[in-house]
Amino acid sequence: MTSIDDLFRGRAAPTSNPSSNKRKLDSSSKDPSEIYKATKTNGKSPRAPTATVTDEEDDDIEAGPSLPPADGEDDGQEEEENPDDEEGRFFGSGVGADTRDALDYLNDDDDQAPSAPEKLDAAWVRRTIQTFSSRIAKNAEQRAKFEDQPAQFMQSEAALDEDVKALSLISEVPELYSLFAELGGVEKLAGLLAHENTDIAIGAVQVLAELIDEDVAAEQEQWDAFVDAGLEADLTGLLVGNLQRLNEDGEDAEGDRSGVYHTLSLIENLASSTTAAEAVFKEAGFLTWLVQRVTKKESPLPVGQNKQYAAEVLAILLQASSINRTCALSADRKDDIVDIFLQLLSPYRKHDPPKDSDEEEYLENIFDALTCLVADSRGKSAFLAAEGIELALIMLREATKFSKPRALRLLDHACAAPTPAAAPPAAQLCEALVAAAGLKPLFAVLAGRDARDDSTSAADRRAAAEHVLGVLASMLRLLPGESAPRLRLLLKFVEGEGRRAYQYLGRLVRLRREGAARLKPVEEAVRAERRAFEAAGDGAAEERAGLEDEWLGRRLDAGLAGFQTVDVVLAWVVAEDAGARREVVRLLGEEGLGLGDVQATLREQLDGLEGGGDGDGDAEGSGDMLSTLIACLD
Repeated sequence: MTSIDDLFRGRAAPTSNPSSNKRKLDSSSKDPSEIYKATKTNGKSPRAPTATVTDEEDDDIEAGPSLPPADGEDDGQEEEENPDDEEGRFFGSGVGADTRDALDYLNDDDDQAPSAPEKLDAAWVRRTIQTFSSRIAKNAEQRAKFEDQPAQFMQSEAALDEDVKALSLISEVPELYSLFAELGGVEKLAGLLAHENTDIAIGAVQVLAELIDEDVAAEQEQWDAFVDAGLEADLTGLLVGNLQRLNEDGEDAEGDRSGVYHTLSLIENLASSTTAAEAVFKEAGFLTWLVQRVTKKESPLPVGQNKQYAAEVLAILLQASSINRTCALSADRKDDIVDIFLQLLSPYRKHDPPKDSDEEEYLENIFDALTCLVADSRGKSAFLAAEGIELALIMLREATKFSKPRALRLLDHACAAPTPAAAPPAAQLCEALVAAAGLKPLFAVLAGRDARDDSTSAADRRAAAEHVLGVLASMLRLLPGESAPRLRLLLKFVEGEGRRAYQYLGRLVRLRREGAARLKPVEEAVRAERRAFEAAGDGAAEERAGLEDEWLGRRLDAGLAGFQTVDVVLAWVVAEDAGARREVVRLLGEEGLGLGDVQATLREQLDGLEGGGDGDGDAEGSGDMLSTLIACLD
């Protein structure tokens, strides 16, 4: 018996919003007429039926006068050229050939011209939802009545399919989102994710994704009303349930691959809301499905579009919420997600993926996801146990263009202690980094001697140096005093003889000078704007706070964080070694500066921590460290 799913395959619909720059499903392997897409207004009703009538032939009955000959045909009689021939005017076309061609052209143009679109207002939403509800009810009734006879409910299913696609029109009027949600439109659309026909479910997923897409000009309140209604209707649970029944290797592999893609697109859109991101992430089996999808072996290419998209969605959800990261690192999970990510990255420790490929973007997302996890204390412990330090150092030594900068960023986050709870495992990672002979490749990057070619941009080299400075600052803060790893680190700063003595201190001062040069024009502009604002004297406190945030953002974009980290490292070295102090004073003096300038940078950081007012343990610890360093520079 024919499956109802088979009856729906190949149904085509007009493309939606061609101007959108949103990620598109790769359909290069399919006939464009077979691509399953939602519809948007194209000037004609998507549900306009086309009726045909067939008359039975009856040779025994003839009524009325005989038909005139068709235009351009000869009826066998010679036509009289008589201008007064009324019969000829009655039966003939009445126009010449040129005029007839012109009229045909106009008629063709009228047929192709779009009809006036239906007015999209509150009344239209009410009618649409009423019709939509009737379609759902009728289809459910016929499916129950003719369970084993798909042909009997095919017509109602086709009508429901068209109604689902037509709902994408609502994206043109996001001001009606609240009404659509209040009338149950979101709930009914979400409910179709459990429909027996996966094509109907996929169509509903695609329309939902379009309605909350970033390209829709919806206000935040309108978007929230729509998403909140979906969450109340268990959208995330239905979404994951439908995702788990799709089989990308089954008989309808192409259709199910499309369904997986659109489901991931909807989840990506939902992740704009932290609440929604957490709701979908905690659904039973979802994280397991994601991990299995990103580790699935594929051919002929090692990374297909959905595999790459799954990795991207996983990275987005981990970045969206600390709760999601805690869930991923839970001891209740059977798999070690940090170890899995390291295994996925391991084959690329000595070679790069193809440039601008899905494989390259996939690895970028795996690095992003792993970097999020190692910022958590449990992620740090898992990273240490899975020998993540060793893998990252191999990537540094091999100097692969793709993996190396990402390995540096990974080490920077792994060694940092953003919370007091993260300090112990971060300290263990710092010790392991020294024990694994990691100081040599780190200082090679700091000195700029690591590049095997000149293709690395100045911005990339600067970013790499900033990540190394971040690692060094973490090590100077966390390694126990008088411990062997700390002494080895300090000796690295002062090693060398003759002209090469204190070479790394020279590099630090040079990085400070370059950072100051990039910051100078921005600092001057901010100071001028602050003076002008204060001179006006009529700014509200809220406006002042907004401007302060804007000014800080501009300074950060100009490299403020890296500049501050350089001074923190310089302060640590000066405080630890008298010879290093003399050398830093000499180097700064050559530029007309002194330790007071380093103190000023540290004092600004301290003021920022005290102005935050959150009172967390990390802020207090950082404040104590900065206060001690400032005192040591006197």
